[in-house]
Amino acid sequence: MLCGVRDVRDYRIHSAKEKAIITGGSAFNIKAKSLRLGDFTREETDVLYLQHTEETGQQFEAEALGRVWELTEGQPWLVNALGYEACFETKPSRDRTRVITAEMIDEAKESIILRRDTHIDQLADKLREDRVRQVIEPILGGFEQPEEIPTDDLYYVRDLGLIKIDGHLRIANRIYQEVIPRELTFSTQVTITEETSWYLLPDGRLDMNKLLASFQGFFREHSEHWVERFQYKEAGPQLLLQAFLQRIVNKGGSVGREYGLGRMRTDLLVIWPHEEGAQKVVLELKILHKSLEQTITQGLKQTAAYMDRAGTEEGHLVIFDRQKDRTWDEKIFHRGESFNDKRIQVWGM
Repeated sequence: MLCGVRDVRDYRIHSAKEKAIITGGSAFNIKAKSLRLGDFTREETDVLYLQHTEETGQQFEAEALGRVWELTEGQPWLVNALGYEACFETKPSRDRTRVITAEMIDEAKESIILRRDTHIDQLADKLREDRVRQVIEPILGGFEQPEEIPTDDLYYVRDLGLIKIDGHLRIANRIYQEVIPRELTFSTQVTITEETSWYLLPDGRLDMNKLLASFQGFFREHSEHWVERFQYKEAGPQLLLQAFLQRIVNKGGSVGREYGLGRMRTDLLVIWPHEEGAQKVVLELKILHKSLEQTITQGLKQTAAYMDRAGTEEGHLVIFDRQKDRTWDEKIFHRGESFNDKRIQVWGM
């Protein structure tokens, strides 16, 4: 048996001299049958975790089991990694009388991402492949459906476990939704010279107006240089803002992400803890396709709806204008708008 992350037929013999695939395709023409390990169901995921309870007596809150499913959607490595991290790698949780909570699962998720375990590292390697990029990039940018994505590439990326095809193309689970942009911008995050302390209000909340105004200036001055460094250039503006945000919130907050093919936007939810609880900030990112006023009108409606779902009154709409015949003075603006009694800050870039 040969076990790997893709069908053995997809392994090719490459010529170092010719820089090309040798005619004849795969070296593994011995294949009799190919089996794909699918994702666990919600029931199978719960059963696996409850086996730990049976063996050790350690309990999981119902919310913790729900959080595992929400983050992984049954991806086998992630299901096991979260459980192992939460129950064995964190010293206090080795006390089997301690109940595993949803918060502990979230902490385990963050540890796995920051440590860049082998699985995550391999994921980053796959993202550099062109056939993966042409599937993932339009999803990251929330672009319209491309005219054609080769069917073989779609199934290849699906079999890698990166996407799901269930009515529409989407990233396979919430952990990958977070990991993919972070991996694509990791070197950018660590080289941006921004500090969290620059954007904190006296009560410990993030000053999002100051932060976005700073990014606006950063984007104007550096976007062409930074975006050019990305392999995923079409989604570059969205990725650059996410890298900037991640640099700031790494000191204790988190950035939730929602995006998908045909959505025409990227939704971000910044959660920042402070002395009175958790600050939630919605950011809606859009590329200017129609007229500016049409884009703002549509964006305000989408931002307000997301604010309502997130339960926050703090929302920002960011519009990236990629038209080369317009000057920066025409692209850069900031104004306050209202939609359904919600105050929303609109930023042009």
